[in-house]
Amino acid sequence: MTLTAPAGTAARRVWRTVSPYAYIAPFFTLFAAFGLFPLLYTAFVSLYRVELQTPGDMEWRGLGNYAALFTDEFFWLSLRNTFTIGVLSTVPQLVMALGLAHLLNYKLRGRTFFRTAMLLPYATSVAAATLVFAQLFGRDFGLVNYALGLLGIDPVDWQTGTVASQIAVSTIVIWRWTGYNALIYLAGMQSIPAELYEAAEMDGASRWRQFFHVTLPGLRPTIVFTTVVSTIGATQLFGEPLLFEGSVSGGISHQYQTLGLYMYEQGWGFFHLGRAAAIAWVMFLLILVFVGTNALVVRRRSAKEAGR
Repeated sequence: MTLTAPAGTAARRVWRTVSPYAYIAPFFTLFAAFGLFPLLYTAFVSLYRVELQTPGDMEWRGLGNYAALFTDEFFWLSLRNTFTIGVLSTVPQLVMALGLAHLLNYKLRGRTFFRTAMLLPYATSVAAATLVFAQLFGRDFGLVNYALGLLGIDPVDWQTGTVASQIAVSTIVIWRWTGYNALIYLAGMQSIPAELYEAAEMDGASRWRQFFHVTLPGLRPTIVFTTVVSTIGATQLFGEPLLFEGSVSGGISHQYQTLGLYMYEQGWGFFHLGRAAAIAWVMFLLILVFVGTNALVVRRRSAKEAGR
């Protein structure tokens, strides 16, 4: 006599096998529709000559868009501007965020208020923030030049000068993202065991030594994360330089045009969708190179420390 499992038991077994895939299917469906497909289609378009007025007429160019891109002086200028603004905004931003997180980690009165206030710049619209800073950095009636005048310094043309305009744009980025990174650092600090600080204090370590020898090593993964995310954000910087003067060229001499602005100018200013797609893929590859290099450096350092 052969025993067979009830139909309900077999159905439950099938559902137990299939249900995990059913739960994650919505995410992968949305990712394929709005993430993977646009990425692959952009790579496809970058191999053709496509104009915005006639998107249906596609002429095969192969790597011609990339070749034209690398011979364009404005591409290299925007790449240099992206790097410069990225350094000017990322380094002070993360250093200030680390210091603010260290202060907020102490038992201060009203620390909940200060922690909440840290997110206000991040919650502010990029358009509103940039327009306000554009007024602050105005040449004739800006508050920044007024303060410099009180110190006996001549007014600075923040929108025309190369270095000055890049500092102004970087200041907007610093203002918006410092508090966000400070809260990330604060969460990382609170995950460090208190026993490490107690042991360091018993050994006679000062607050500064505790910070450098306990806090910073414990925050290393968090610092790596914020560095990578901030660098990706700097590579994709678009809203702040666009609204600072309202020009897609990034100033009269392209002095603060980033790769994001350059891509927008090629695609929606000159209607070269194929070249804009090529720029998008160059930006994507630059991000991959940076993230891969950073991961390799972190892995080698971790292996070196483990081998000690």
